[in-house]
Formats: sequence, C-alpha cells, structure tokens
Amino acid sequence: MCIPGCVSAPPFPLLLLLLLLGYGCHAADIPEDATAEFSVRLYHRLQAAGGSDSNIIFSPLSVAVALGMMELGARGASLEEIRQAVGFSQLPADEEFSLLHNLTSAMSDDDGHYIVRLANSLYLQEGMAFNPEFLHLMRKYFRAEVDTVDFSESAAVADQINSWVENHTESKTERDLLSAEDFSSMTRLTLVNAVYFRGSWKNQFRPENTRTFSFSRDDGSEVQTLMMYQQGDFSYGEFSDGTQEAGGVYQVLEMPYEGEDMSMMIVLPRQEVPLASLEPIIKAALLEEWANNVKRQKVEVYLPRFKVEQRMDLKEPLQELGIRNIFTKEADLSAMTDGKDLFIGKAVQKAYLEVTEEGAEGAVGSGMIALTRTLVLYPQVMADHPFFFVIRNRRTGSILFMGRVMTPEVINPSDQDFF
Repeated sequence: MCIPGCVSAPPFPLLLLLLLLGYGCHAADIPEDATAEFSVRLYHRLQAAGGSDSNIIFSPLSVAVALGMMELGARGASLEEIRQAVGFSQLPADEEFSLLHNLTSAMSDDDGHYIVRLANSLYLQEGMAFNPEFLHLMRKYFRAEVDTVDFSESAAVADQINSWVENHTESKTERDLLSAEDFSSMTRLTLVNAVYFRGSWKNQFRPENTRTFSFSRDDGSEVQTLMMYQQGDFSYGEFSDGTQEAGGVYQVLEMPYEGEDMSMMIVLPRQEVPLASLEPIIKAALLEEWANNVKRQKVEVYLPRFKVEQRMDLKEPLQELGIRNIFTKEADLSAMTDGKDLFIGKAVQKAYLEVTEEGAEGAVGSGMIALTRTLVLYPQVMADHPFFFVIRNRRTGSILFMGRVMTPEVINPSDQDFF
C-alpha cells in the first residue's frame, strides 16, 4: 500500500513450484473431479511444447491444487481466470476449495495398499505481512506448512526447500531441484507442492518373465528395452473414433494397484499407427468412456519397464489456457497481502514415475520364458511402441499422473547376463 508522497514499490515475483514423484507399479460422499477437461487441455499444451518424440509426465491434480492455493490469494481478473481455466467456474463460489481438499484426502489409503503423499508449503520473505485469513485457509484446505526465509540468501533457501522436498518424497529426487538462481532479492513468496506415489500392482509381473525386446519408436527407429510379461484378468476394451483419424481401432487396458482404488490406464494405438494420430481425440469425456466401458477379461500384457522424469515450466502452457493475469504486474493477489505488488514469476513442476514389475526396484533375474509372438488365445496388449497413460483414482476420477511413453528405458543387451 502506498501513502501520498511515497514511491510505489515494484511488483514482486512469486515462485510456484510443484514436484511429483511416482514410484509405483514396479511391474461419506466423494465428489468427482471437476478438473478433468483442464487436465486434458494441459496435456495437449505440454505435448505441443515438448515436441513429437519426447516422453511426458505431469500431475494434473497437483497443478489444480497449486492453482487452488493461488486462487485463495487472488481477486478480480486473477481470480476469474483461474476459476474459468481450471473448471471451477461451474461450481458455486469457494466450493472448489472443499472439492480439492476432499479429492486429495480421497487419495489416501488407510489400509496401506499404496502410498500417496501430498504436501504443500509456503515460504514467505521475512518481514512480509500476509493476511492471517489467507494463511488460515491455506492450512485448512491444503494443510500447508508456512515458514519464513530470507530470499536474499538464495543458496541457503534453495537448500532448505530441497531438504523439505526430499523429506516428503523419500529422497526420490535430486538435490538440485532448486538452485540459487531460482530466487532473487525480489522474491517474496515460494509455493511448493510435492506429491509422492508408490504402489504395487494387484497382479504383479514375475521378474523372471522380463526379457529384452525391441521397442519401435514413431520415427521408425528401434531401441532395446526390458519388456515385462504376464497373463491375467484385467479391464480391457477396444475402441474406435469411427473416422479413422486415430488410426482405427485402439486398445485400452486398466491395471489396478493393490487396494484397487488406484489404477493405471494404458491407451495403445495399432503397431503401425503413430501415437500422434491418437492423441488429438483424447478428451475428458473419452477418459470417462474408457473407464466405463472396459470389461474384465483375461489378457496377455507386454509392458516395458519405464522411467519418465520431467521438469517443466508451466507458465506458458497455463497462459495459453487463459491464466495470464497472475503472471503479469497487473496481477491482483491482494487477498494474500494488503497491497497489489505480487505476481507469479515462475511455475515449475517436476514429475517422476518409475514402472517395474512389482513396486520395488530390483535386478532382473534369468528365466526360461522368452517373449515371442505365439498363438493368441486372449486379447494381447503389446506395448512395444508409444502409448498414452493415466494413473487415476477410480472412485473420484482424479488424475494423479498423465503422460506418454515415446521411448522407455533403453538397455544395452550386452549388459544383461542372462541373454
């Protein structure tokens, strides 16, 4: 706030950071997620920005939670742009905060079948006066921790936040998540969102069945990867867009984790059809159609072990989706403070997902079962070419992770002692 005769302070940038870790699948009324369309639209923006041959991994739920936290501090155009883009405008005012609270709470598994940890933290510049009601609501809806730091000590702040992230993700990320260069003397607030997921397949892959296999990339090249195999009862379906735009018929396989609340859905085009031909038809309604129409049956599954990790700047994709005001000096985040001198300088998300046989990393043992195409008695899902995937809560439809695998973990066959 400026009194007569004073010089207005320049707007201060905020750093919005999200970190996601998925370390799973080695091999009362809960509302449905209102952000599904936003999730898919953001995927398409990341797809366009990342190029045609790159892996993608991000957490739509985490982005929605982070934007919900920003919405608590926003007013005017800043507030309305977030509500409109994320899909909250269809809800009564302020109901989105209870929705996000319930959706994140529904991710927890009290029986210990899987682990989902969502943690939020606010780092405030020492001496800054933030609205007590804003801080109260952050704790109420998002269980956010609040700490004060001196951002001019940028290296120390980066180390402190990196340590916090490690503690909430079981050290499954690198120490250099943030560096001193991410902060400046102008930084006044950093919001950190960390998500950690670890789950075991309900039907685990046997490590002795994992063999080296060729994976055909969409550019026509091939790489050697470790292909897992099992035959089991899964939810499966074959779909077509009816126009041949997606290459005709494609397969959808849903594989549950222990407890069955969480599952991975894999969407696979035909061998000769690039994933890029299928991606344009992906919409929120189609995700729901897949989930409602797959049928449980015996299926042969060939799925590569894969690890995808990505750090991305969400600023431009979010701006393209209509969230522009909070990234400019016109931002109105005055529900956080009494003034209007804050804006979002950076929005970064880092996501990691590892998929192996059973949920714990281990060496692949020798075995006598070779992966060969034989007489097919059951539907066969051969994921030896690029595919799309989501990890979702089956009760609420909330999408914890969404992405694609264009190139799985590449191996050198000479390094494997059983081939």
